Amino acid sequence: MPTEAFETAIGPRAAPFRAGHTDAMSHLLNRLPGQDPVKNSTLIIKNGLVEGIAPGFDGPDLNEARQRGAKVDEVNLRESFLLPGLIDCHVHLTNVWDQSVRARYTTETPEFVALRASVFARQTLDAGFTTVRDLGANEPATILALRDAINQGLIVGPRILAAGHWIAMTGGHGDFSLGFRPDLIPQPTPETGIADGPEECMKAVRGQIKLGVDCIKLTATGGVLSASSAGLAQHFTQEELNAIVKTAHSLGRKAAAHAHGVDGINAALRAGCDSIEHATYLDDESIKLFKEHNAYYVPTLLAAKTVGDNAKIPGYYLSVIAAKAEIVGPKAMDAFRRAHAAGVKIAYGTDTGVSVHGQNAKEFALMVQGGMTPAQAIHAATIDAADLLGLSAQIGTLERGKAADAIAVKGDPLKDVTELERVQWVMKGGAVVKSGK
Repeated sequence: MPTEAFETAIGPRAAPFRAGHTDAMSHLLNRLPGQDPVKNSTLIIKNGLVEGIAPGFDGPDLNEARQRGAKVDEVNLRESFLLPGLIDCHVHLTNVWDQSVRARYTTETPEFVALRASVFARQTLDAGFTTVRDLGANEPATILALRDAINQGLIVGPRILAAGHWIAMTGGHGDFSLGFRPDLIPQPTPETGIADGPEECMKAVRGQIKLGVDCIKLTATGGVLSASSAGLAQHFTQEELNAIVKTAHSLGRKAAAHAHGVDGINAALRAGCDSIEHATYLDDESIKLFKEHNAYYVPTLLAAKTVGDNAKIPGYYLSVIAAKAEIVGPKAMDAFRRAHAAGVKIAYGTDTGVSVHGQNAKEFALMVQGGMTPAQAIHAATIDAADLLGLSAQIGTLERGKAADAIAVKGDPLKDVTELERVQWVMKGGAVVKSGK
């Protein structure tokens, strides 16, 4: 009698490397939207996808498979809490914003950046984040190559949706020639994401999509970490924002807007951006527009805390950056509390790269500090994040037919959300990539 194969693989196009199947657990969290956790269950995995959930620490389908001669491997997580793989909607795997960042812009090769990013990718996956959205790389080829290598199973890392270059105005946040001698940094063009006027903005978006990006990142306002004294108010005009978002949507890409100042937040929402990153100075009109346009707020509280803390260290940032960082840090939490209380849709995002790679889960405690329950914060990092990324049919919950992305922690994260900072076990696409002890 032919045997039934229970296979897992790294990446959708990698050859299966082991037979595998099931994970016994004491609690299964976020099984389906709106459902309570279940206890004493077995998650059954076949060919990298969730096959089903059986009551108890075994199931008749598994026994039947064994009787047919199938190889069934089991992972004992009876003393653990199992959740879907976490999703971070705002990272920068190719970047490290520290005291040496400006020197490194002039010395590091794209090849070195790509290799270092592969290390950060593995750290991110080991932290329990099986999917990330990378919102901006100085050299798009680095993040796109890393994404593709992971997809092909050549490198172990999270599933990546990549934005490539930021779309920014000349001299705006994302123009990385700011503050450098012209002969040190190549002067930007629409092909490298810097554009002025609706036509150039359209060209910049089309250029990124030509490279193969998954989404579009635009900077609707000034930013904290750019060497500019132009502040945090609106950059692109409404017409330019409209052109960027319309072009992205017409070519099947979602648009994420970096925005601190309220004028830029509201202009980006009116343009139809799918998410606003940071939204530090949102107001009542912003909340109305978030709901009217069904847009997501990605708070990045960890980044705000990080830059606020770093700004207190003499000489850590340029003075023009430190002045902005001192303001934005405290404001971010106020914006989060206001948006959450008003019922704005929130998706998990950290802006890691500003903070330390592999510490993405520290955002959970900040979200709880801002008024969310642990369950709501987990929801934002699974179900809501998957919805924002347009991947609800593939990830975000442990349901039949979805990717077998799962993590395990020892303690109950519904009681202490910081348990998610201590992920013990990680599976991505049915392959165990971290097994703890």
